[in-house]
Amino acid sequence: MSRKRWKALLLVSAALLTACSIQPPYERPTLPVPAAYKQAASASDGGVWQPAQPGGAVPDAWWTLYGDSTLNALQQQAAAGNQNIALSVARLRAAQAALAGSSAGQWPTLGASASSGRARSGGTAADGSSSARVSTSHALGLNASWELDLWGRVAASVDAARASAQASADDLAAMRLSVQATVAQTYFALRAAELQTQLLGETLAAYQRSWALTRNRQKAGVASAADVAQAEAQYKSTQVQRLEAETSRAQLEHALAALVGQAPAAFNLPVTATLPAPPVVPAQLPSQLLERRPDIAATERRVAAANAQIGVARAAFFPALTLSGTAGYRGAELSGLLSAPSLFWSLGPALAVSLFDGGARSAAVEAARAANEQAAASYRQTVLTALQEVEDNLAAAAALAQEQQWQTEAVAAAQRALDVVGNQYRAGTVGYLNVLSAQTTVLAAQRSLIDVRNRRLAAVNALLKNVAGDWGLAGTGAG
Repeated sequence: MSRKRWKALLLVSAALLTACSIQPPYERPTLPVPAAYKQAASASDGGVWQPAQPGGAVPDAWWTLYGDSTLNALQQQAAAGNQNIALSVARLRAAQAALAGSSAGQWPTLGASASSGRARSGGTAADGSSSARVSTSHALGLNASWELDLWGRVAASVDAARASAQASADDLAAMRLSVQATVAQTYFALRAAELQTQLLGETLAAYQRSWALTRNRQKAGVASAADVAQAEAQYKSTQVQRLEAETSRAQLEHALAALVGQAPAAFNLPVTATLPAPPVVPAQLPSQLLERRPDIAATERRVAAANAQIGVARAAFFPALTLSGTAGYRGAELSGLLSAPSLFWSLGPALAVSLFDGGARSAAVEAARAANEQAAASYRQTVLTALQEVEDNLAAAAALAQEQQWQTEAVAAAQRALDVVGNQYRAGTVGYLNVLSAQTTVLAAQRSLIDVRNRRLAAVNALLKNVAGDWGLAGTGAG
């Protein structure tokens, strides 16, 4: 075969290889998603499913829906001082630096060198004469190299690094959202503990009066020692409950200190014993969920990064072509170094390919494909988990709103019963055991009401987090 035919064959082969798709085209993993939530709070808010475009932008200041200035201040402190957020920021910087490093592979590298040396060669001849030669050399030059990205290896590496950096940005948004939700939930639990402490303090005062009344009635001969002992036991056990509530409040304050990046000893939150009102809960489209949740966006970007890594692994089967060149001056005399006789240069391509690796490249491609499938499965599971969380909290928020109403009515009924029994006891028509039972019922009902209010706030707060911070309504519901 003539040299012309060989050249033509090589050109055709190179064109065919260049036309090969090393990196598979990226397609976002698909998952059947319903048009509306099963537990939607209002069917009229439903709509038609539309494909979502995940993004890491989280609506700002969603916690202001609660209308609590102290919570607003805590969120600002957490944004500036929380160390988990600082950790995510550092990880994002590292991912961006990795992207910059991968992008640098698309450009030539240029270096400079300078050297000066003195060498001795030769030795002593058999007749005793010296044949040693001392030489001096100086060199000054530039060198450059550039790997031609014929098979897309460098481009695929850049695509993978870019997707990973985008995922890190979404991770940061998800971490901020998680910290915001945790701060809000911890704050609500702290206020609920304050309410419990306040209720138990008021109850202790009432129990102390009952205990005193029972002692007076015993002195008058109309009450037994058992009645006095029961009143005392009720008072003491309520003291224990108040101490537990105070301890819970202190621990929650310590947790808030850590969340905002402060030592517990340097953090103090004034007691208000006030729970904010939860916002109204409207229905949300699943497409809106996918558009807002940064954790979904992060997993989707990791699928894209894994897909690009398949291209990197495939490119290893093809030869790497590098253009390199060197130019400079080399001579024995420093004074005449920068002259034409001392000039040297070299330029040429280098082709390198692995002919046998025991299946290492095939294994790398298979590993990249498996990693891509893992990332896709993780993405689908993240979407399913997100939908489940919203369904769970939609159901909980609706049920707890009704539960709060009924529990409020239960407290009122228990209080009415206590009033009747108290009057009967003072009239001597019932025993103290009836009073004790009625008082216990009232306290349990009141504590349950505080617990329901806290759990309702927790469900609404989790729902806000699940839909990435905001549902676009500024109204609030009854507390």
